[in-house]
Amino acid sequence: MNRNEILSSLKENPKVSVLIIGAGINGIGTFRDLALNGVDVLLVDRGDFCSGASAASSHMAHGGIRYLENGEFRLVREAVQERNLMIQNAPHIVSPLPTTVPMFKYFSGLFNAPLKFMGWLDKPSERGSVIIKLGLMMYDAYTGKTRTVPRHKFFSRAESLRRWNQLNPDVANTATYYDGLISNPERLALELVLDAEADNPNAHALNYVSMVGGGQDSIVLRDELTDETYEVNPDLVINAAGPWIDFANYNLGLSTRYVGGTKGSHIVVDNPELRAAIGGSEFFFENKDGRIVLIFPLHDRVLIGTSDIKIENPDEARCTDEEIEYFLGLVERVFPSIKVTPEQIVFRFTGVRPLGSSGAKTTGQYSRDHHIEVLSGDWTNLHFPVYSLVGGKWTSFRAFSEQVTDKVLDFLGKPRQKTTRDLPIGGGRGFSTKCR
Repeated sequence: MNRNEILSSLKENPKVSVLIIGAGINGIGTFRDLALNGVDVLLVDRGDFCSGASAASSHMAHGGIRYLENGEFRLVREAVQERNLMIQNAPHIVSPLPTTVPMFKYFSGLFNAPLKFMGWLDKPSERGSVIIKLGLMMYDAYTGKTRTVPRHKFFSRAESLRRWNQLNPDVANTATYYDGLISNPERLALELVLDAEADNPNAHALNYVSMVGGGQDSIVLRDELTDETYEVNPDLVINAAGPWIDFANYNLGLSTRYVGGTKGSHIVVDNPELRAAIGGSEFFFENKDGRIVLIFPLHDRVLIGTSDIKIENPDEARCTDEEIEYFLGLVERVFPSIKVTPEQIVFRFTGVRPLGSSGAKTTGQYSRDHHIEVLSGDWTNLHFPVYSLVGGKWTSFRAFSEQVTDKVLDFLGKPRQKTTRDLPIGGGRGFSTKCR
């Protein structure tokens, strides 16, 4: 069915088992999983598919090694396993990415790391070679028997300078471990939508359709292209609006404070010298202020990021001049002889992470984990429950979608028929890794 046919069908039959609001990666992943399990489901987004927070990613499928310091072991274990599955199920888009960590001290952070883990220290502190070595050993262990990516390697100062001849000579060690490169996140998201609609004729996705209100039994949708409105009658609503979750709930007459998002900006630069210096490796390191940042090979350009700034209204997110100055300056930490200038910026972008509301003193301590908030009962004035999907990230979208789908299937009284764990995505079917 094309767009007009889907909208016409809503007038004739407004009943739908599940309505998903928000077509970022969490909403799309859940849409696909529900469709595969025979649920009639409608996915809507006020903009294009994958155009909000999901479009502002660092192009990484990663386990989040730094989350170990916050004690989020479950999240790291899940993310590492999901990274491996993304490489396995979407090899045409996701591939192993060598990630190099430069270190400038040997023993720094030995006492700070356990204090951070216990929550007794909230200030950034430099991590030395010993601490990073221990973290990488644990990170490798989470990969288990599935050797989708190689184990990490540690290098001396001499070997590091031989491998990267423009590296800061003050470096103590470097280590190279592997995560995943998502070469085209938007294509991956679109292929998930197409897979879902191809598998289930009762699964439909509509972009440029916003949710503008709701009553006891209905949700009001507006076609942003024509201003025409439609009423649908869902059995259950999934709020996957990401950083706009609380705004979407407000439109339903619900008052929530689930999200305490942080802004993450990036710039893309055309600097052939820097591109040649990093080669095929991402550089993932600690800047002078303790912020974890990255220099990333993006085709023939270089992606530099990212910030982590608390923000209240995601519609106000912009990549500011202050952030750009910070990004340009961080290169000097690792490659002091390479000058990156504002004129070399070819693109800038920003997005808001839909993190759970937190009382942590620093944004780096905000949990990156995901969970479902359920609103139901008489006090909501709605005859259907609302599941708000808080948190989540590109790497773990499949696992989060599976968790949501299991909860929805239980509510609908339907058994799970299929799992997405080993299911290829789009062009990943029959794709040979020799094509890379």
